[in-house]
Amino acid sequence: MSEYIIETRNLRKVYDTNDSKVAALNGIEMKVKRGETVGVMGVSGSGKSTLLHVLGTLDRPTEGDVIYDGEEIFARTDQELAYFRNRELGFVFQFHYLLPEFSALENVLMPGLIGGMERREMEESAVGMLERVGLGARLSHRPGELSGGEQQRVAIARACVLRPRVILADEPTGNLDQDTGSSIMDLFLQLNEEYGITIVLVSHDVTIAVRLDRRIRLLDGKIIDEN
Repeated sequence: MSEYIIETRNLRKVYDTNDSKVAALNGIEMKVKRGETVGVMGVSGSGKSTLLHVLGTLDRPTEGDVIYDGEEIFARTDQELAYFRNRELGFVFQFHYLLPEFSALENVLMPGLIGGMERREMEESAVGMLERVGLGARLSHRPGELSGGEQQRVAIARACVLRPRVILADEPTGNLDQDTGSSIMDLFLQLNEEYGITIVLVSHDVTIAVRLDRRIRLLDGKIIDEN
């Protein structure tokens, strides 16, 4: 078993826009250890979100490899990638993307139901995860009845309910006030410690990034600094 859960080799992503080509990623070489927490930083347009989308198999690279546990993941078909994404990865975004017509519990159940699991099989895990993020008394509340911080906690519970190996988070505290954002980071770090989940987190906030094990800084689609 490899020491690294994620590796990228010469990772490039080029977009065609108005008869020109824009290189969003330009030769990214990075390694992430199992259980590590890594911050991805950089100015707007530096390639942070594109990197996260490619790591999350939401977008295929133009060139290069993304390797999970020694396997080049884009050798899989789209259907196989969808299964991998559902079972092995968890996603948390700046905007929670909860389904407004469903309760907190129903939102957290969704990854399991999409994966073909029985509701009864999933419900215990979903309730337990909502209790773990401090929302055991809010199971039946819909997103509109929850605060911004509570909504993000539901999103984190949804991302973690299938116990993924990796969580990819894109500015997860960017829409929250400082105190609420800090409590969300506390939760990420607790989940990392308790479950050994590897976390790759995009943030522009230095106070958030310094709490992680390591930071990578991007500029023009290239890594310019690691510490």
